[in-house]
Amino acid sequence: MKKILAFITCLTLVMALCTAGVAEESVYKLLYAGELSTLNYLIASTQNDQVAPANTIDTLVEYDCYGNLIPSLALSWSCSDDGLVWTFLLREGVKWVDYLGNPVADVTAHDFVAAAKYIVTAENESPISGQMDIIKNAEAYYDKEIDDFSLVGVKALDDYTLEYTLESPTPYFLSALTYVNFLPAYGKLLDELGKDFATSCDKLYYCGAYRLEVYEPQVQRLLVKNELNWDADNVFIDKIQYIYNSEAVELAPTAALRGEVDYAEIMSNILDEWKATHPELLSRDRAIPDYSYFYSFNFNPLYEDEYAPDNWLLAVNNANFRHSIMSAFDRLYAMSALAPDGADALIQNTITPATFAVLNGVDYAEQDAFKETEQYFFNPEMVLAYKAKAIEELTAAGAVFPIQVVLSYRVDQLDWEQESILLKQQVEGILGTDYVQFVLRAGPSTDFLATIRRGGLYSLMRCNWGADYQDPETFAEPFGKRFDSDTGELVGNTYNRMDLMLNTDFSETIGILEPYYETVEEAKAETSDMEARYAKFAEAEAMLIGNAIFIPYYISPAAYQLSKINVFEGSYASFGMSILRYKGQKLYDSFITAEQSAQFLAEWQENMSK
Repeated sequence: MKKILAFITCLTLVMALCTAGVAEESVYKLLYAGELSTLNYLIASTQNDQVAPANTIDTLVEYDCYGNLIPSLALSWSCSDDGLVWTFLLREGVKWVDYLGNPVADVTAHDFVAAAKYIVTAENESPISGQMDIIKNAEAYYDKEIDDFSLVGVKALDDYTLEYTLESPTPYFLSALTYVNFLPAYGKLLDELGKDFATSCDKLYYCGAYRLEVYEPQVQRLLVKNELNWDADNVFIDKIQYIYNSEAVELAPTAALRGEVDYAEIMSNILDEWKATHPELLSRDRAIPDYSYFYSFNFNPLYEDEYAPDNWLLAVNNANFRHSIMSAFDRLYAMSALAPDGADALIQNTITPATFAVLNGVDYAEQDAFKETEQYFFNPEMVLAYKAKAIEELTAAGAVFPIQVVLSYRVDQLDWEQESILLKQQVEGILGTDYVQFVLRAGPSTDFLATIRRGGLYSLMRCNWGADYQDPETFAEPFGKRFDSDTGELVGNTYNRMDLMLNTDFSETIGILEPYYETVEEAKAETSDMEARYAKFAEAEAMLIGNAIFIPYYISPAAYQLSKINVFEGSYASFGMSILRYKGQKLYDSFITAEQSAQFLAEWQENMSK
C-alpha cells in the first residue's frame, strides 16, 4: 500500500507545487544531434539507442519516482527458497500495437522467451548477450556448447506465467529486469522478419507508453502515446517530437527562447551569460549516480601511423608512465569545463559511484580497499619521480620521446572539447612537451562509440558506463574479457582492450589482469554474504585504480536546463532504463522556473526519506 500511495503522490506532485499550467497541446519538442544506430532494442547497448525502447516497450517491473519497485507487465512474482527459480504472473490483456496504434496480439510469456532466444543466439551478434549470462545455460547456448534452447532457463509455463532459472542465486536479479535485455518481443514478428526486424518503425510492435510513429533518420522521429497501453492513464504527454540538427547543442537554447522547442541544456560555456540574463528560467536536472565517467588508457591503439601507435603501446604498458599521467591530471581543473559550480562534489575516486551501492549504512565507495588508492590521484610531488622512472624504463625498451597521446572527444559536445583542451594544457604543463604531446582528435556525433572507442582510435579518452542493475558487479562487467562469437578468439573489451595483452610479452600488464579476473570471479560467486561480496569487488576495482589502468573522474552533474517538464515526476532508479522514460511526466505551458525546480527537489527529497 505504501508503494501505491508513493506512486500516486509522485504523479500528482507538480499539480500541488507548480504555478504553471499543464499545456493543452501536449507535444514535447526537442532537438537532437546524435542519430540512433539501431531501432532493434534486442541489440541496443548504448543509452542513445535505449531511449526509444525505454518508452515503447514495457518491462516486467518498474520504478516509481521515488525509486520504489512496483509491478508493470508482471502483477506479482516469487522466488524459490534456493534463490534460483523466479516465477512471474503476467498482466492479462496487454496489447502489442503496430506503429499506427492498431492492436496486433496480446503480450504473453512466450514473447519474453522469444526475445531471450534472439539475444543469446550468437548469429544475431547482440552486444547485450553478456547480461543474460545469469540465466541458466544462456552462455552455453550462445557459445554453442548446447543447441537446445529448451535447456536455457527462460520458460513460458503458460501464456501468463513466466519462469526464469538462474545459474546461481543473483542478489540483484529484480533490478536487472529494468534493463533492455529483459524486454519482450513479439515472437511471430521476429520469425517473420528475421534480419529485417526493427529496420524501420513499421517493422516492430510496441507495448509501452508510446509507439514510434515516425522515424526519418537525420530529420525527425515522433513518439505518440499508446492509447492501448495498460497504464495509459499515467501517460500525460501525447507526443514527443525529436527534431534533428547537427548543431543541436548550440542551437537549442535560442530555439527554446523562440518557442520552437521545449527543452535545452545550458552548457557551461554559456552558463554565466544565462545566469546573468535569464536566471529565472534555469531549472536543474536530477543528479543521479547511475553513470560513472573515467579516463581509459587504450592498450590496442588502431589509429594512423603518424601518431606512432607502436610507441604508445610501449608507453601504456609501463606502470610509471601511466602513473605519471594520472598523478599529473588535476581532475577538478578539467571539470571546470563541465560543471563551473559544485564540481568538487562530483569528483569520484572510484569507478563505482559513491552512494550507488550502500550496504548496512556503509557506502561501497568507502570500502577499505580504496584507501590504498588515494595516493595515486593528482599529486604534483610524485609526478617527476614517476616521469624519471618512466623515461629510464621506456628508453631501455626503445620508446621515443615525446610520447604522442591521442585524446579523442565528440565533435558536437563543446564542453567535452573544452575539457580536452584544459587537460592537454594542464598535463603537458606539468610533465613537459618533451615527455608527452597531446593530440586532440574530434570524433563524429553519430556512431562515436563504434567509430572511436570500439575502433581503438584514441590513446586516452573519457569513457562512461551506466549501471544495468543495482550491484557493484555492473561496474566490473565492462572490463571483462571479450571473445569473438564466431571464432572464440579473444578480441578485447571495448573500453581499453587491455585483455589483449594476455597474448603478448607485456608481463607487467598480465600480472595485473590475472589477479583482477580471479578476484572478480570470487566476488561474483559470493551471493549470500553481501559484505564479503562488496569487499571482493572493491578489492578488484582497487587493482585497476592502483595500477593506473583507469582514472576515476566524476558522476553526471545536475545539468542546468530550460525545460517544460518536471523531471522529479518521472521514474527514478540509478540503473537500467528507468530515467529515460517520460511516463508520469507532464508538459507545462511555460518553462519550469529556478524557484519551482528548487521546490520540486526539496519535496522529492523529503518524500524519498520517508
